[in-house]
Amino acid sequence: MPERCAWVTADPDYVAYHDEQWGVPVHDDRMLFEMLILEGAQAGLSWITVLRKRAAYREAFAGFDPSRVARFTPARVEQLLANPGIVRNRLKVESAVNNARRFLEVQREHDTFDAYLWGFVGGAPVVNAFRSPAEVPAKTAISDALSKDLVRRGFKFVGSTICYALMQATGMVNDHLVSCFRHGQVLSGARGRGAAGR
Repeated sequence: MPERCAWVTADPDYVAYHDEQWGVPVHDDRMLFEMLILEGAQAGLSWITVLRKRAAYREAFAGFDPSRVARFTPARVEQLLANPGIVRNRLKVESAVNNARRFLEVQREHDTFDAYLWGFVGGAPVVNAFRSPAEVPAKTAISDALSKDLVRRGFKFVGSTICYALMQATGMVNDHLVSCFRHGQVLSGARGRGAAGR
């Protein structure tokens, strides 16, 4: 069994997410939009709760196509609030629609959301070398700056802690512990397959 970050439980969904996605640099705008919405949905909840609802979110939110989500009507929002497959919190659902509209504005200004987002780390991942979970921060000066700018642009559910979680998830920072088998793999650009050979 490879050694993993301490936050990973034995849950297969958690293991797969850690081994295959968390910390891998993401430059696809649709995936960045998906993670932005999912991290916002997670506020106040455990990540595994949202992770288990990810497939339902993809279906409910039009495959996380920001141009389609931006056109969701109040009636569509009411339909979403009746969907048990997602987090049925009105503020979070309405913020997803709002954030889709703001996302498109950023794309128009910067050509891609990827260019905008990764600009906060100079286009390359911040590589940390933490040895214990206690060393991993909940937010940083960079996530503070990102949060402040997103709020200025009208985004919702983008506090600094949420932004740092987004940065970790999309590989803007490599926060795998140095003892974790993925730390070096993420550095080398490899996608993990985990102990089960997925």
